[in-house]
Amino acid sequence: MLTRCGWVGTGKPHYEHYHDTEWGVPVHDDRLLFEMLILEGAQAGLNWETILKRREGYKKAFGNFDVKKCAQLTDSQLEAQMDNEAIIRNRLKIWSVRKNAQAFIAIQKEFGSFDAYLWRFVGGKPKINQPKTLKNIPTSTPESDALSKDLKKRGMSFVGSTIMYAYMQAVGMVNDHIATCFCRR
Repeated sequence: MLTRCGWVGTGKPHYEHYHDTEWGVPVHDDRLLFEMLILEGAQAGLNWETILKRREGYKKAFGNFDVKKCAQLTDSQLEAQMDNEAIIRNRLKIWSVRKNAQAFIAIQKEFGSFDAYLWRFVGGKPKINQPKTLKNIPTSTPESDALSKDLKKRGMSFVGSTIMYAYMQAVGMVNDHIATCFCRR
C-alpha cells in the first residue's frame, strides 16, 4: 500500500489520482495554469474535494478554461451559471472568471506567457520543501504574499495569499509532499 500525504485520506480514488499525478508536479501550460487559478479561487472557503468533484462541471461551464472565451463571457452568460448545479453557485466567484481571464491575457501580453510571469516568483524552478508532517506545511509564504499582491494589483480576485500558496502547490511551484509520501521520491 502506498503512503500518501495525510490530506488525501483513504477510499477516495479521485483524490488519490489528483495527489499522485498532479499535486506538486510543475505545470508550464497556460491553459492548465488558468484552469487551476479558477479552481483554486472557487475553493475559497470550501475544501478542495468539493471543487475536485466539480472540475468537469467547471470545464463544461467555462469552455474547457479557454482564457479567450472566458474573457469574452457576457453578463447574461455569467448570470446563467448561477443555475448550474455542476459548479459552485457563488456570484462573485462566477463573475471572477471573466475578470481574471482578462487580467490573465494582459499578463500574457506583457510577459509572453502567464507561465513566464508566474514562475519568476520562485526563481524559475520548484521550491522543494521537506515537511515531516502536514503541520509543517505553511498556508502562505513570502512568495505567495508577493504573487497575491501582484495579481490583485493587476485586477484579479480570489487570489489571496493562502489561495495562492495552494495554487503554487497545485501547479508544482512548491513541492510539499511530506517525507513519508511515495511522491517525495
